[in-house]
Order: sequence, then C-alpha cells, then structure tokens
Amino acid sequence: MQRLLIVAGELSGDMHGARLAKALRRIDQSIILRGVGGRNMKEAGVDLIHGIAHLDVVGTFGFQQARAALRTYFSVRNFLKSTPPDLIIFIDNPGLNLRLASLAKSLGISVIYYVAPQVWAWHRERLKLIARVVDHLIVILPFEEEVFRSAGVPCTFVGHPLLDEIEMQSHGTKKDIRKHFLLEESDLVVAILPGSRAREIKTHLPLMLESLTQVSQSMHFQTILPIAQSVDQPSVEAVCRQYSFDVKCVSGRAIDVMRSADVVLVASGTATLQAGFLGIPMIIVYRTSWLTYCLARWLVKIKWIGLVNIVMGRSVVPELIQHQATPSRLAELIQTLVSDEVTYQRMVDELSAVRTKFSPPGAADRAAAVIVKHLRHVLVE
Repeated sequence: MQRLLIVAGELSGDMHGARLAKALRRIDQSIILRGVGGRNMKEAGVDLIHGIAHLDVVGTFGFQQARAALRTYFSVRNFLKSTPPDLIIFIDNPGLNLRLASLAKSLGISVIYYVAPQVWAWHRERLKLIARVVDHLIVILPFEEEVFRSAGVPCTFVGHPLLDEIEMQSHGTKKDIRKHFLLEESDLVVAILPGSRAREIKTHLPLMLESLTQVSQSMHFQTILPIAQSVDQPSVEAVCRQYSFDVKCVSGRAIDVMRSADVVLVASGTATLQAGFLGIPMIIVYRTSWLTYCLARWLVKIKWIGLVNIVMGRSVVPELIQHQATPSRLAELIQTLVSDEVTYQRMVDELSAVRTKFSPPGAADRAAAVIVKHLRHVLVE
C-alpha cells in the first residue's frame, strides 16, 4: 500500500491539502492518506494524526502559536519514527515545515514541498536548506520555478489554487450577485477587505472607512465587506456602525463580494491576487507596527508587497504602505480611479494580463500528478 503524509500547519494549507487529497484519490484510490490538518482535510478523507483546530482563531501570536507549533512538531516526529510513510508532502508554513523536512530527510523519507517558501522576498538563505532536504518542489507562482531551479532544486510550476477556488465559489453574473446582496445594479460599489487577522482588521478597517467618509462627501456609492468565519462578526459590524454611511457586512463569500464591486480596497495578501484574477481594479493598503515595518524594510528584498505587482514586475495597482496609508491619500486615489475612465480601464487591461501568467484552473490535479509520479519512482527504488 502507498502511504502518504500531508502536513499543513496553517488553515490556508488545510484548504490546499484538502484539494490535493481529493486530486490524489482521483488518480489512485488505493493511496493511504494521513495528515496534519483541519476540518477541510478531514472532510476530504485524510486520516489526521494531529489536528490544527487550535489555530482556527486567527490572530493568535507569540507563546500560544509557539506552543502549538511545538505540539505539531513532536506529534509528527513521533509518527515518522513509528510509522514512516513512503512520501511526505509539506504545504507552505516554512517556519515549522522546513524543520520537519530536515527530520524526514534524516530518516530517509522522500520529501515534496507544495506552495514554496517565499525566499524571493525574504529568508533567501533558506534556498540552501531547501536544496538539501526537499526532493521536489511544487510552486504556484510563475516566476518561482526559475528561482528554485537556478538553486538546484527540482521544481514544477502547476498554477495557482485560487483559480480553482474562484471557479468553484463564483455564483452567477455580476448582476445576479448584486441582486443577491441587495446592491443596486447601477451604483458604484466599493468592496473593503481589511485582512483576515484581528490585528489587520483593527488597523485597516477604520482607515478604509475614514477614507470612504471623505469620498462620500462628493459621490454616491455602496460599500460591502466580507467577514471571514474566523473573525468576530459582531465586533466588525460595531465598528462599521460608527460611520455615517451604510456598510453591508456579509459572512464569507469574499470572491462574490469582489465580483460585485467596481473597486476593491484590500490589505496586502492573497486577496490581492484574487481581485487580480477577477480583473477588479484595486488599491492595496497595509500598515503594521513600526517595529515590524522597520524589520520588514531590512529583511524583505522586493519592491512591492502586492502579489499582482510582484507577478507582473511593475506597479499595476497602487500600494499605500505604512505612513503613506492615510485616509486622505486613500480617498484621493479612490476618487481618481472611479472618476477617470482612462485610468480605470488601463488598470482593467493590466489586470487581464495577470491571469495569462498562470496556468488554467487545475493546480491541485497537476500537483497530484507530480506527486504520484514521484511516489512511483520512490517505490521502485
């Protein structure tokens, strides 16, 4: 029997792991899948050796997070020593997973890494470790293949899982979605995505709402905000009620919320790529503590923080970072974007080019094919 262990130490990895598990089973139903993950992987039929339900409350840091990582490490270590799989697949989360990859390699277990550490942005020294302990790397950003291959890491680009998510979670046309959310078809709609962590929301939501307060003095618009399940919705709604205009808060459905919008205000992160794939003009905003910002300036080696700009290698959408991210500056950019048809259409055209950089939907299926091919090679040896 072919035995695989999938290790996803974070909630985003749990979703990737679930899709990967389903894709692996489509290729070979006899594969035994065990894993470290959450509800999504469990529902996909993965036998969990360690759960990550304790990470469902987004925004936990410091001691709690370190303790959870240690529990995961020792749980996986004990499993690898007592019941070694034929192949182990790590998903993202390099802080923990690269340590576990080193352990697996020392035990003679073949290692595949899915969703690569972002060494092109920071921690470039990890390249040597990855080359030493990872047998094959599966990447989801188009420029990563060259980065890792040049360092001697066997690597395959499979496309981005977000394209599958967009395909699965899109419900009808823009007109249909607006009707569902009770948004006027002819109105300007602004979607606000302040982040998925409590700290990010606390920082970005007031900034975005204050900028829209200024915009509301000169133009009419509707505002919609998707709230992740991991966030306390009543507290977010309470913040929104402090402002003079109505904010329609909906539970989840971030992709449909973006599809309903004309403009998206978004904190840096995966949501920037979602909006890019959807072709929705956006403004990226990000603020953090000054200590974190100074450390990032020292450690991070890239010019932009938005994935859309990073992928294209140029400034496709505006970024307001730290001291630049003020309500007045954001309001000015919103007004320029929605009132200047040439500027708006130029951004739409630029964003259409983003999607062409990626493979079609089906990243998990392509990743599963790479894994099964590698697994068969391992078993022959």
